[in-house]
Amino acid sequence: MPGDSEVAREAMQVAILAGGLATRLGEVARGRPKSMVPVVGRPFLEYQLDMLRRNGVGDIVLCTGHLGEQIEEHFGDGSRFGVSIEYSREERPLGTAGALAHARDLLGEVFFTLYGDSYLFLDFGAAIAHLRSRGGLALMSVYRNCDRYERSNTAVAGGMVSGYSKDERQGDMLYIEYGANVFRREVLDMIPAAGRYSLEELFPRLIARGELLAYEVEERFYEIGSPQGLADFERFVAGGRP
Repeated sequence: MPGDSEVAREAMQVAILAGGLATRLGEVARGRPKSMVPVVGRPFLEYQLDMLRRNGVGDIVLCTGHLGEQIEEHFGDGSRFGVSIEYSREERPLGTAGALAHARDLLGEVFFTLYGDSYLFLDFGAAIAHLRSRGGLALMSVYRNCDRYERSNTAVAGGMVSGYSKDERQGDMLYIEYGANVFRREVLDMIPAAGRYSLEELFPRLIARGELLAYEVEERFYEIGSPQGLADFERFVAGGRP
């Protein structure tokens, strides 16, 4: 069995899904990956790494794709930013879940995922402890959104995610996927070996098996995947946080 230090390392590993195209950002993202979009003079990914480091996360796997060499050149092994970075670059689009399967050899027994355009206020240690105490295969952080920031897409019942869809609206969808998830390594076996496969496809399978825990977060999230989201985060940073 792994020792305490190994468990701690595995529990605080984050795979950042940074391979997507920034199609909604237009000119501001032209010629650069979304993670390199500047926010008040710094690439967005720097803010993410600062946030993770403050939460005790130092083991980062960057799943890159489109123009990923720019990320690797700027961030290197992560030492300049107080973290350790390894890279898994997809040569063709694999989808958010497919990117995790591609990075399998770099991932521990338990790991977080974080979207490459999300800035969150999550107690990572408490979330991983919740998964370990409940024994599920996966955990989704959720926010009671009630359509405030984007359309709510998640239903929660009895501490479990009971429904999820970005396309089909259900009456009990009061929550939204917050942007950070925790997976046990066994979940990677559920991802098809060929073609594109997304977390949007994986989540319903975990729900059907009763294996997707819900972990509620009370503070709003920020995202830079849209012009409005980018403007909101810029105002947040200019106001003195983070």
